[in-house]
Amino acid sequence: MPATPAWPPQSTPRLFVETELAPGPLRIEGPPAHYLIQVMRMKAGDPVKLFDDKTGEWLGITQAMGKRDLVLDVTERLREREPVPDLWLCAAPIKKGRIDWVAEKACELGVARLAPVLTRRAVVDKLNLDRLRSHMIEAAEQCGRTALPELVEPVKLTAMLRDWPSERTLFFADETGGLPALEAMRAHPGPAAILVGPEGGFDPEEREAIRAHPKAVGIALGPRILRAETAAAAAVSLWMGTVGDW
Repeated sequence: MPATPAWPPQSTPRLFVETELAPGPLRIEGPPAHYLIQVMRMKAGDPVKLFDDKTGEWLGITQAMGKRDLVLDVTERLREREPVPDLWLCAAPIKKGRIDWVAEKACELGVARLAPVLTRRAVVDKLNLDRLRSHMIEAAEQCGRTALPELVEPVKLTAMLRDWPSERTLFFADETGGLPALEAMRAHPGPAAILVGPEGGFDPEEREAIRAHPKAVGIALGPRILRAETAAAAAVSLWMGTVGDW
């Protein structure tokens, strides 16, 4: 006998919703509705996978459709919200496009929090947090994630160091040299954060302030010069492969 097709099929669209999910009807409006109706050509009875960053992933069945909205019947929970490794990414703002990429990869790689840090050499001093969150949501939808990184307001480096939690190691990508990243990360398991500077790096005074912090550990990311966004992804990947959930 032929195998029973998987339900819902792998091709089922995934959608993030702000509303906490539970069984029952759910109205979808705005751009998400446009995507399902006009792009995905949804019809009555078609499934949608839904997640809310709180309760996991749910199955919704298309019930009623209008020109600009549709109603889904949320029927069952498919998965619980995934566990997230306790890693923060503290990244100096960089140019539009590149910082969007950092937000996407932070979500894909499993970072728990993305915390923009304002430094002296940063060429960007303002961020569109709504745009960054949209990029993270899109990454989560495409990669099957049920959790999103927490996105917090930018803070100045001095304020971040002043208020740093005593239980969290701060690995900072030090372009002037530090411990090999793998060695440092193995030696400091537990809650952690990675600090990456802007295109021009930290200035000498900032670097000294970071080094003087009792929870800071300077790390080296190899012999090659990396762009800020590459350094962020590389450091997160090393941590995930060493003490994270890879």
